[in-house]
Amino acid sequence: MNILDRYHAMEYGPAPEARNEADAWLAARDFGRALFIGGDWKAASGGKTFETSEPSSGKLLANVSAANAVDIDAAVAAATKALPKWSAASGYQRAKVLYAIGRAMQRHQRLFAVLETIDNGKPIRESRDIDVPLAIRHFIHHAGWAQALDRDFAGHKGVGVVGQIIPWNFPLLMLAWKIAPALAAGCTVVLKPAEFTPLTAILFAEICERAGVPKGVVNIVQGGPEAGVAIVNHPGTQKIAFTGSSEVGKIIRKATAGSGKKLSLELGGKSAFIVFEDADLDSAVEGLVDGIWFNQGQVCCAGSRLLVQEGIADALIAKVKTRMSRLRVGSPLDKNTDIGPLVDLTQLDRVKGLVAEGARQGAVCWQPDAALPSSGYYHLPTLATGVSPANILAQEEVFGPVLATMTFRNTEEAIELANNTRYGLAASVWSENVNLALHVAPQLKAGVVWVNGTNMFDAACGFGGYRESGFGREGGREGMFEYLTAKLPLGPVIKPATTSAQPVEQPDGDTIDRTAKLFIGGKQVRPDGNYSLAIATAKGKLAGEVGLGSRKDIRDAVSAARGAKAWPEATAYNRSQVLYYLAENLSGRAGEFAARLTELTGATPNAAREEVEQSIERLFLYAGLADKFEGRVHQPPARAVTLALHEPVGVVGIVAPDSSPLLGLISLVAPALAMGNTVVAVPSERYPLLATDLYQVIEYSDIPSGAINIVTGRSAELAGVLAKHDDVDGLWVFADAETCAKAEAESIGNLKRVWSGNGRSLDWASDEAAGDAFLRRAVEVKNVWVPYGD
Repeated sequence: MNILDRYHAMEYGPAPEARNEADAWLAARDFGRALFIGGDWKAASGGKTFETSEPSSGKLLANVSAANAVDIDAAVAAATKALPKWSAASGYQRAKVLYAIGRAMQRHQRLFAVLETIDNGKPIRESRDIDVPLAIRHFIHHAGWAQALDRDFAGHKGVGVVGQIIPWNFPLLMLAWKIAPALAAGCTVVLKPAEFTPLTAILFAEICERAGVPKGVVNIVQGGPEAGVAIVNHPGTQKIAFTGSSEVGKIIRKATAGSGKKLSLELGGKSAFIVFEDADLDSAVEGLVDGIWFNQGQVCCAGSRLLVQEGIADALIAKVKTRMSRLRVGSPLDKNTDIGPLVDLTQLDRVKGLVAEGARQGAVCWQPDAALPSSGYYHLPTLATGVSPANILAQEEVFGPVLATMTFRNTEEAIELANNTRYGLAASVWSENVNLALHVAPQLKAGVVWVNGTNMFDAACGFGGYRESGFGREGGREGMFEYLTAKLPLGPVIKPATTSAQPVEQPDGDTIDRTAKLFIGGKQVRPDGNYSLAIATAKGKLAGEVGLGSRKDIRDAVSAARGAKAWPEATAYNRSQVLYYLAENLSGRAGEFAARLTELTGATPNAAREEVEQSIERLFLYAGLADKFEGRVHQPPARAVTLALHEPVGVVGIVAPDSSPLLGLISLVAPALAMGNTVVAVPSERYPLLATDLYQVIEYSDIPSGAINIVTGRSAELAGVLAKHDDVDGLWVFADAETCAKAEAESIGNLKRVWSGNGRSLDWASDEAAGDAFLRRAVEVKNVWVPYGD
């Protein structure tokens, strides 16, 4: 065959990456002493090891130390010992260390890339050109955050000792995502890599030694579930950062409930890849290859659901099949390989099982006619058509090279199909009409949306999900907040409510009995159970009665909040005007509310008047910030801009405290409303008449029906109902410690964002109990990537 014939045939010869340096590193390393604790290499105290094998062949690579609870104790102790000096170091000193790590990784980036490919199975082009450079970028980027910490995060400090658990699909990159911001914030870390892929974490620990990382600042412990459980449950860790499956994320959420630990979860996904009829189909096909067959589909944000407009479906599917037939499956060390092996036999069996079940449920599964290597855990790229929205391939995260395809007729149907999942990590929108793309992006329940692109990441841009894809962000400014804390001014310890046991005397003289109703959907309604709760004055006499709300009342209130589209769709300026009007109307009845405060709480007239004035002032504050707490525009090192949009969390449940009952309630409700959330509020159990008086003001303050709903009753019971309700997106609880812990534990159904006082109230009158700290909890940050240029 001559040169011209070869050119037309486009046959590929092998192009293997040399692995001799990686093999030499493997041969020289004592993996029986692979725990990096306090700057020293140690064997597991129990003497156990686990095997790590090469996915492309199944051959054993190493027997690695398996940490147990004793080893985790030692690692946390080392991190705790190193914390005071590291957190007290200047930003410049920490920046130098982070920069040194990045530069040392650059000097060894080919070794990192080859080890990653050998251990994980991803093609060398991906580990060499994406994973390793992006990991380096994170350390150098966060060196800048370390030095700018005092300027950009005034009043914040590192959260403390951080436990971090990472998955096997991006071993080095996930390590960088976790460790770089933690070190920049002044935290020390105990990190556990996945059992399948421990090698690059061990090499990274060697880099830490060379880069001058102080002993104990970074501790890396290999091991399995026992080590992970010990990290999560250890009383010496102040934060847990986890990336992995939604199922394990829920276990961690429940395990940390009531502990006061910060928690960030980056979990699974079932991302939509939406192609409109005006899209550039050839570009969309290449994007799809990157979206679902990158890393063999073992990507949490993989574009595993192709939604294509009906008019172009046949043409696009034909192009996809042609492109699939040209994907090269083979050795991951071959630079021509597109698809390498899955990470392990168990993962291969899982993918095969899901494909078989999807076919049984009616999907037509097509694969290109290609031979698989004789050894290793390979799976052909698979296209499933005729997929119903309920098919397992459309609902479950396959985590393999499998694409489920559905069609849509119009924009509304595309959005509905895209959001028809319990996940909410990422999405891709393909259209040559940027107006259409930016119309669709905010309506997708996903933390990241790529316009005419996919799998774009950068250290300056946040990444993370909604719903069962977890909460918290990795990267960017919002990622730094995950490792920082600002002390809110603590108020008294909250004792369990005893309203039902309070002796209530009838007042002197003739009275007209009046029971305050609930406020649901803009109307005063009787509680479903027709029970009431007697409320006493400070002198123990009957002040009145309120409806005793129940599970059904919460159900109705959540339904009203979910249906109140006018409020989240209103402009920020419009919300600002309404909140100003609410403050104005409350001001007109200030004397009445002050008198009620004095009657119920026993506060002096001056103190009561001061609380009312502070409540009005707080409404003014959030009215003014409604159109000022905005997102950002990032400029990553690519031909794209990233719009970090602030979006409302959704339906937010609020359980308000007894302390400062009017100010506490308004301090929680106002920021949630200002950011466009709808609210189901459970007011002070002891002093709910202040809230029932307040909804009389709400009724004539132009707040749309359902934007705020008030259900009076027993706080602990109603907090539990809100926690379990899957249509509640966020929950703020200021109640006794047991109620807070239960709310966190019972929130796992949809992994809603929970903020609790852990049994403490706040000093609601302080300036720190208002402003950005509350607004950040009232928004989700969605990063929309918009490329530009030819």
